[in-house]
Amino acid sequence: MKRSNNQETIRRIAIRAAFLLSAAAFFALRCVQPAAAQDITAYAKECARKIAPVQEFDCQKGAEIPITVNLQSPPGYQPQMDCDRPSLLYQAGENTDGSCVPFSRAIVLRDDAQAQIVAICREKKIRDRDPKLFDEVDVISHNVHTGSTCWFQAQAAEPLAPNRGLFGTRVPSPEELIGKKFWNAPAVTAKGNCVTCHDSDPFMYSPYIAQTRQLPADPFGEYANDIGAVFRAWEKPSAISTRGNTCVGCHRIGNLTTCRQTVREAVGIVTSHGSDDWAKQYPNSHWMPPGNSMTEKQWDQIYSASVQKIFACCANPKAPECEITPIRGALPQK
Repeated sequence: MKRSNNQETIRRIAIRAAFLLSAAAFFALRCVQPAAAQDITAYAKECARKIAPVQEFDCQKGAEIPITVNLQSPPGYQPQMDCDRPSLLYQAGENTDGSCVPFSRAIVLRDDAQAQIVAICREKKIRDRDPKLFDEVDVISHNVHTGSTCWFQAQAAEPLAPNRGLFGTRVPSPEELIGKKFWNAPAVTAKGNCVTCHDSDPFMYSPYIAQTRQLPADPFGEYANDIGAVFRAWEKPSAISTRGNTCVGCHRIGNLTTCRQTVREAVGIVTSHGSDDWAKQYPNSHWMPPGNSMTEKQWDQIYSASVQKIFACCANPKAPECEITPIRGALPQK
């Protein structure tokens, strides 16, 4: 009988211990939750602290991005038309009027020794001149010293239409509470994977945007997408070159889309979607270096061999003659 009592006591202790362990596990699971995604307000405040605040602005105060045909403004604009300097952002199947939609605007919000901030207010549907509506607003904010870069994007609701869009007369700061209704959440913006095109530095040169002279430049500066977990997850770009290569005298060449496509567009190997006959003829087809005034023979003598070496390294970056340099920021961010 005594032995039976001992067994019963042991059984009760075991049941109680099992209960306590189950309760502890239950409360532990309740306490260990996945980290909440950073919202636009928190992201904007971190960007303001590590780079500079993005203030509210008016898209209509920006410089209009010209859409010309044979260097002249056409009498009218048509969906899917060709032009001299098309936007490089067009994607096949996108619900837009093409690469030559007029009246987009670019505005430099800040460009000094501390920070560079630029906004593009994009038209994807054809509207009247000086419209108040835009289909997309993008901001790039860059710290000149550390290289830290932030990305903000707002998009009009689909399907796009000329009679609706984003009001650009007062674009709110992403730090404002009203900014939550205007700007995409960081996770949504990050899905665009901007770094694949902006792989050499934060500001991508093209004839389209260069017309405005509203583009900050930091071609060899520090560059890091180190603010916000969703942006830190982006692929880390590297610069590709060969010894004495003339193509990298003024800027880096990134190893992502710049390597795969943009270099070919810049030297006339392929033409950008929406390019007209003017854009396909030399020297307009060769928009690197900027302001190219050389004869085609002179251009070939200076750049052709270097271009071929870049193409070879883009195809096989592990080749011994290729110099691959990771692009990083200068200082760790806390």
